[in-house]
Amino acid sequence: MKPTTVIGFLGSTLDASKFGPSRWMKWRPSVALAMHEDLRVDRFVMIHGNAHRRLAEYVCEDIASVSPETHVERHVIDFDDAWDFEEVYGKLLDFARTLDLDPETEDLLVHITTGTHVAQICLFLLTEANYLPGRLLQTQPGKRADGTAPGTWSVIDLDLSRYDSIATRFAVASAESTSFLKSGIDTRNAAFNAMIEEIEQVASRTRAPILLMGPTGAGKSQLARRIFELKKLKRQVSGQFVEVNCATLRGDSAMSALFGHRKGAFTGAAADRPGLLRTADGGMLFLDEIGELSLDEQAMILRAIEDKRFLPVGADRETESDFQLIAGTNRDLGACVAQGTFREDLYARLNLWTFSLPSLAERREDIAPNLDYELDRHAEREGERVTFNKEARERYLAYAVSPEARWPGNFRDLAASITRMATFSPKGRIDVDVVSTEITRLKRPSAVAEPNGDGLEFLLGANTLSQVDPFDRVQLGFVVETCRNSYSLSDAGRKLFSASRERRASTNDADRLRKYLARFDLTWDVIVQRDN
Repeated sequence: MKPTTVIGFLGSTLDASKFGPSRWMKWRPSVALAMHEDLRVDRFVMIHGNAHRRLAEYVCEDIASVSPETHVERHVIDFDDAWDFEEVYGKLLDFARTLDLDPETEDLLVHITTGTHVAQICLFLLTEANYLPGRLLQTQPGKRADGTAPGTWSVIDLDLSRYDSIATRFAVASAESTSFLKSGIDTRNAAFNAMIEEIEQVASRTRAPILLMGPTGAGKSQLARRIFELKKLKRQVSGQFVEVNCATLRGDSAMSALFGHRKGAFTGAAADRPGLLRTADGGMLFLDEIGELSLDEQAMILRAIEDKRFLPVGADRETESDFQLIAGTNRDLGACVAQGTFREDLYARLNLWTFSLPSLAERREDIAPNLDYELDRHAEREGERVTFNKEARERYLAYAVSPEARWPGNFRDLAASITRMATFSPKGRIDVDVVSTEITRLKRPSAVAEPNGDGLEFLLGANTLSQVDPFDRVQLGFVVETCRNSYSLSDAGRKLFSASRERRASTNDADRLRKYLARFDLTWDVIVQRDN
């Protein structure tokens, strides 16, 4: 067996007694520690003040008489105010750091029966934080009337996983939190479920930034909000959930929207504006598509994360805001760092907790439970319950989980599909005819570079398309495909004109793409509208 070390305070009241034989008729916790047949104390680290030196000596003598094998180490710590939490904790922390303790070779018990309540609380906190790497020891007098018994003792292990009933409750609570993050959807994809379990642990235990990566429509925004709501349920945040799509922020307005401005800072600044970061104080800020921010905005975001301070536009004093950041992106930020479009230091700060959400095509086994979820959402929105008949459901799922279904917009496409079928089922029952029409709609080519399957006839009409040269048709088909697989006009422009970007003085790719589409009377909104 390992030797046992006990750390505890000398009890200035409980350990005190008359200096005579009658003292053995009183229960004295420090002396009683050495009197238990089933508790061997090899080393007793006794803490006391200078005012109680005589009592400490007397107690040491009695311990030696009942347990010669117990070695008592006396440590003097004087408190100006033994009820001052800050003073007591600070001095005990310094004391703990100087102790020679080795949990590998000795068992440590921290006696919390003696000392002021403040001292006992501080010993508990130091043990919980592992500054004192042991377990708590609680003693109490026995029930014998003569009081000579050593009393009873019990050990409290702060590793709660050792207690079966508590561990079971923790497991249930964790499962409930995980289900909450999944909006109650009984997802079946093993990799996704494992990722959500990790996110639940991270969200519950840290306020560090979280980075959610994944394609557009994979559910980053919804997951971010559920993380916030989970933390709010656990009373870990008190402020608001503030969401902003960084792709919609441009130029000076981006700085003003994020960091706020002072009245008169620029033309049109008729009043002070707090900004989104200030609004998120005490809560959570979700910056979706964070890769769209300029390098200057990224620098200010980094400062706000690290120092909780930033400078509003036109202000001469910094503003404080303490928020947790969740960032979302469908880009490879590591590649953006290499290209010089994203700050390396900000990426390093965000990359502590990074989670990649899979696309719907990678989670086809989750389409069925999400089907039910979307029907529930439709019922909440419209106040009317719509269901499938058996044959219609089977036919829709057979197509939805097949490789033929591409789902380029991921869960947004699935949600839109369910909404369309529910809308075309006024009697509240989706039948095979409605499903067949929807499958035909979903099968329409989104845009591939082949003459008869590029989806351009749907966009332009047969007459207009017949006037387009085959060469232009292939090029236009590729452009449309790129647009539909991008989350903004700017993003599509960057993809299409990446090779010539470095050779141009101006890099307004969005405007260049807009003008190209205008040649065919097309716009971004028309191309990406998925309800057509």
